Amino acid sequence: MTIDAAPTTDSMITIPAATVLLGAPETHLDDLVSQQHYDRSWFEDESPQHTVTVPAFHLDRNPVTNKEFARFTAATGYRTAAEIRGTGAVYGGDYWQMLPGANWHHPGGPGDDADSRPDHPVVHVDHHDATAYARWAGKRLPTEAEWEYAAHGTGWRPWPWGTTWDATRALCAESRADGQLDGLTNWRHYWNDHFAQHGTRPGTEPVGTRSPFGDSPLGASDMAGNVSQWTSSAYALYDPARTYDRMYHAAAGRYMAVRGGGWMHLRFQVRTTERFAAAPDYSNHALGFRCARAAPQGTSAG
Repeated sequence: MTIDAAPTTDSMITIPAATVLLGAPETHLDDLVSQQHYDRSWFEDESPQHTVTVPAFHLDRNPVTNKEFARFTAATGYRTAAEIRGTGAVYGGDYWQMLPGANWHHPGGPGDDADSRPDHPVVHVDHHDATAYARWAGKRLPTEAEWEYAAHGTGWRPWPWGTTWDATRALCAESRADGQLDGLTNWRHYWNDHFAQHGTRPGTEPVGTRSPFGDSPLGASDMAGNVSQWTSSAYALYDPARTYDRMYHAAAGRYMAVRGGGWMHLRFQVRTTERFAAAPDYSNHALGFRCARAAPQGTSAG
């Protein structure tokens, strides 16, 4: 890879200050039950809908790429947690496994080189790794509220482009499968085919490939699919007094909020309001990040 200077704001978009409706409508969560294999409790943490005032900020148009992360490591000598540990989490033939030699340089393990995919999103970065990159670049990770606002605008929509699913607009399992996948059995057929062809090599694509048709109303790409993305926010319940599945209560305050869904997920996991929670020291071959920066108040879009 060619090593260039640190990133600038040229690749960032400006998100104006706004009062934003976050979370999914109750009717939408009810509808999900009949469309896929999980019951409503899996999506309950997207409720209740609520408003949040978000100050103006700048956001990377795309997730951070292998090439951009290489600039950082070349300039600083930084080593990710996966490199130090000597193993990285990948999905194998049957389930997740810790694969020796898998890290951001070798996302699928030894023999798979990120150098051959400079414009793909970097993966195998944990929260500390992503934060270190952002600090070096003079940026920070977006908050969960900023991320969702950038994904769907001030009002709710399930996917960045609108209310109707379109597999051509986002990279996920259904983008490369024959038809929609509505359950784990169908997903397993897709995965068996993927694994037979690619093994543990991640199924990412160059950032911005689905632009402009898959972009959000505010101009951000890859807010659905390609890679899931870290935020700076600790995972929290929208209404602590409400009863959620015990796994969400257990995660609250301990894990970090992850958004966006990735190349392995179904269309339901790449929705704008879908929430994931991950330990700060977790990383895998489908998890990346993008950066943000505060903007002067009164900033308008453009």
